[in-house]
Amino acid sequence: MAIGVFDSGVGGLSVHHRLVERFPTADFVYLADQANTPYGGRPGEEIVDLTRAGCERLFAEGCDLVVLACNTASGIALRRLQQTWLPGYRRALGRPVNVLGIIVPTIEAATGLPWEHEAERRGDKVEKLDILAVFSTPATANSRVYEIEIDKRRQDVAVFSQPCPELAGLIEAGAPREDLAAAIAGHVKAITGRIGRSPDRAILGCTHYEIVADLFRAALPPGTPLIHQPQATADALARYFERHPEFATGTGGTRRFLTTGKPGAQSALVEAFWGSPLSFERA
Repeated sequence: MAIGVFDSGVGGLSVHHRLVERFPTADFVYLADQANTPYGGRPGEEIVDLTRAGCERLFAEGCDLVVLACNTASGIALRRLQQTWLPGYRRALGRPVNVLGIIVPTIEAATGLPWEHEAERRGDKVEKLDILAVFSTPATANSRVYEIEIDKRRQDVAVFSQPCPELAGLIEAGAPREDLAAAIAGHVKAITGRIGRSPDRAILGCTHYEIVADLFRAALPPGTPLIHQPQATADALARYFERHPEFATGTGGTRRFLTTGKPGAQSALVEAFWGSPLSFERA
């Protein structure tokens, strides 16, 4: 069996790259729904349907576990799929399968607390707030998942989300770095204006953004810590496999890349990030 990694496009390769490093002998199948990217501006029901279709394809390819390497799919679709679709689908398949997301590991990394932890509500005034910026797609920002879930766990962290329309699409299309740098600088300026000062930390809340993490570092004040979703996801998945040995990951080190869009080579930006030429098969 194999580990499936799903994203609306190539942004999930940032998570996939880290998972491959963490589990070098595991078999992986990556699926990019490039025919429908980006997801960030789509209605919620459409995101759920597209995510379910991607998971079904990866299960059909022999995956036992699918990681949604997409904040929009994780924030909008994951809970629905886990609660209303997966139980019946498992019974139909006759084998254990599951779908995991990247938001839970990210929030654990941002709070330093396990997902199960919820803070006891107190009336004490917080002396110093930790200002956390979240750069994301409009759909993720509108869901307020980071604000809601972090507030449950840490009352000393104030979360400000900055929607970045079109940024994932620019990265997907391999836009020039100067164009990407200008767009990112604009979003950093916008959230700094809303907060009234620079954030103390930042989450790149779209896996596409990890591909240009250096441009976010350049736009933010020097030394601003970034919470990296790929690392947080790899750490969480290692813990998951320790708890769930029933999930087979394969041992051949197979790497397959599928797309619902145009097969073949990817952009120079993506290949530079991956470190070698990268070609997709038609899904």
